[in-house]
Amino acid sequence: MTRLLRDTMREWAGEARVPHDLADRALRRRARRPAGVAVLAAGLVAALITGVAFVAGTVGDPPAPAVTVRPAGGIPLPPRPSPAPTDVRADTEHSPPTRLVAAGRLAMSAYYTMKEEPAGGRLRHVVRTWSLYDPRTGGYERTSWGWVDVAPGLQVAAVLERELPARRLGILDLNTRQILKWFDLEHPVASVTWSPDGTKVLATAYSSHPDAREHGSEPGSMILRDSPRTGYFVLDLGTGEAAYHPLPGRTGDDVPSNMNGRQDLGWSLDGAAIWAPTDTMPDRVWYTLDGEPRDAPQGQRYVGYSAESALSPDGRRVLGPDGLPTGITDSATGELVGRQDVLQLHAWADDDNVLALGCAGSCGDEFDNGLVLVSVDGKRMTQLAAYRNSNKEGAWRWILTPR
Repeated sequence: MTRLLRDTMREWAGEARVPHDLADRALRRRARRPAGVAVLAAGLVAALITGVAFVAGTVGDPPAPAVTVRPAGGIPLPPRPSPAPTDVRADTEHSPPTRLVAAGRLAMSAYYTMKEEPAGGRLRHVVRTWSLYDPRTGGYERTSWGWVDVAPGLQVAAVLERELPARRLGILDLNTRQILKWFDLEHPVASVTWSPDGTKVLATAYSSHPDAREHGSEPGSMILRDSPRTGYFVLDLGTGEAAYHPLPGRTGDDVPSNMNGRQDLGWSLDGAAIWAPTDTMPDRVWYTLDGEPRDAPQGQRYVGYSAESALSPDGRRVLGPDGLPTGITDSATGELVGRQDVLQLHAWADDDNVLALGCAGSCGDEFDNGLVLVSVDGKRMTQLAAYRNSNKEGAWRWILTPR
């Protein structure tokens, strides 16, 4: 079984990277951006809590030709802070946090909780409840959106209406809490993610709810079905255009495979390509923005099953796989340059410090964990958020965004 629980079976295929042991896999999906890589383990309730994707219904929409929706004009976006702040902000008193959590180049832009809701018969939907950063208060506000993703700079967010998949995608000004533009989409979508430069939005389309679980007749059993992914939109906010491209989900018969329902697409680090997740290795397959297969971008290295760069900003060091302990190596020689007493390395805060998943106490329970800032040599560690039981239903999971 591949990874499941960073926030199943990102929380992160980002967590679920390479088939390690089940607990390690479970850890992987909790703390990263919802990238849509989830590994199912029938009868494993912990999968629900991991923030990963669950089985969904069969694909209902046939492949369709590219369609371009043309709203009237582009969208003037609020300017990003320049220079971006790099200070360290923590909230270890509240779980979930009530004040902004940030370190170096990254901030916790949002967090969400998950629960199952009845959807008729033996079918249940995994539903996320989102809390979004509010620059007006410096804290977080609970929202009614079905999915959110904050753009680099923490000024705007892409949002979907509550019932997924949704046909309306909005661009929300975080400072005014007003929608700058609604996009009415021909194909319903169930995830959105911003390009690295904050000028485009990638929205993954599904014919039915991608986080659906169909329970079998035996207690704890589930019926696995193909992903309902049908394709994706690339929304250019400068022109106001949204181009649709068919791209059905992968199956267990594909090489590499993916047996999960949610299979959200992600951007390359330079925004010139997109990738689709797998549930094995390699952890992703690559496409042009038009949906044509292509090779992986040269010189880019990723934290497994996530959109984060494994290379430090200066390109000198590389984040290693999940621990405990974890390790960081020299990018040129492969030599170990430091070990860290944490469970997972998530993303670079700067050239010398990393946002990571640390554990409370002596790590007797790997599920009692939280966000920390750790130095490359492992000698300095700062707790950024309160530790919580990530294996408990309703546990919150963070989203990290460049400041």
